[in-house]
Amino acid sequence: MLVRHLSLTDYRNYASAEVALRPGANLFVGSNGQGKTNLVEALGYLSTLGSHRVSGDRALIRSTEQSAIIRARLENQGRELLVEVQINRDAANRAQVNRSVVKVREIPRYFSSVLFAPEDLALVRGEPSGRRRFLDQLLVARIPRLAGVMTDYERVLKQRNTLLKSARSSGLKGAQLTTLDIWDERLVALGSEIIVEREALVGRLRPHVESAYLAVAGADHSPRLAVRLSILGTLVDDDDSAPTESLDVVPSGSLSDRSDVEQQFRAALVRVRRQELDRGITLSGPHRDDVYFELNGLPAKGYASHGESWSFALAVKLASAELLRTDSVTGDPVVILDDVFAELDAARRSRLAMAVGDYEQVLITSAVFDDVPEQLTAHTVHISAGTIVDEAVDA
Repeated sequence: MLVRHLSLTDYRNYASAEVALRPGANLFVGSNGQGKTNLVEALGYLSTLGSHRVSGDRALIRSTEQSAIIRARLENQGRELLVEVQINRDAANRAQVNRSVVKVREIPRYFSSVLFAPEDLALVRGEPSGRRRFLDQLLVARIPRLAGVMTDYERVLKQRNTLLKSARSSGLKGAQLTTLDIWDERLVALGSEIIVEREALVGRLRPHVESAYLAVAGADHSPRLAVRLSILGTLVDDDDSAPTESLDVVPSGSLSDRSDVEQQFRAALVRVRRQELDRGITLSGPHRDDVYFELNGLPAKGYASHGESWSFALAVKLASAELLRTDSVTGDPVVILDDVFAELDAARRSRLAMAVGDYEQVLITSAVFDDVPEQLTAHTVHISAGTIVDEAVDA
């Protein structure tokens, strides 16, 4: 997978931008706040339909405009595609592939990328919601049909929560209880598929995380990751004071039987029914689960040093890229490293450059040219105030 050309219109601080990209390493250099991250953020949007920096789309549109356009000319196995997304401030977003209108949610199947940025430190140190989002984006990249399953699950979850809130405010009636049972079955059916697929994905990631951590950190700190399930353990919220460590860690390979997961899910809903009615919210399911990260036999969150946390988060992203390279029909994902090298010492910089050196295309941003190892600077683009000031400089 290659990006041959990126075109932006009214995206962030760019009124217009045209950038030619090459196979191998492409480095965007510029002082902080000049717009280099905006370029790679736009490409990341094409593979996830979201930004790694903000939760909504409005911030992506130039402040004086009503829409922004991301257009990329892609190449995969000799075939060229023109992919375009129009992000609208007050209307539904639109998308095209080779000038033909497609549904926006179909765009990620045409472009695969793995982006690592300082914000990804939250994978180790942040809340469960970020880890769930990471897993689900990777799942959809590998198995596109799961996007529909997740959308349906969110719709059922919303409907069920509405019913629980209504029951809390008015008192539960017989008809409401019957309706709740119906939503329970839909929640279990869809949620169990997500749970099984997440556990399988974590199992596939484990060996890649171990090798990637060793490659980046230069030491074996026994990195481990495992799923935690709300249908088995203590109930927690992302913003609750209760620690996520209270959720049960699921042994590897123990969730392959979907019927068993469905049985556990139903039992959990029965067990927490009273609490759900009291609070007016669904307390069990994949929307409440987490992923446990461990280093040296201890929870990474709270025990790992800053450098270890960085290495772990980076290893998880590199493992994702390796998994997509192995499983995806589109071949190598485009690897994006946004302002990463400034956070690493010289040894880790060199090891990271070696780890990504054989991918078809790598995009890097940096405020300081000398922070980036020489082997990744062959094609350098200089950015200043939303303008490409110097392109195709061979270092």
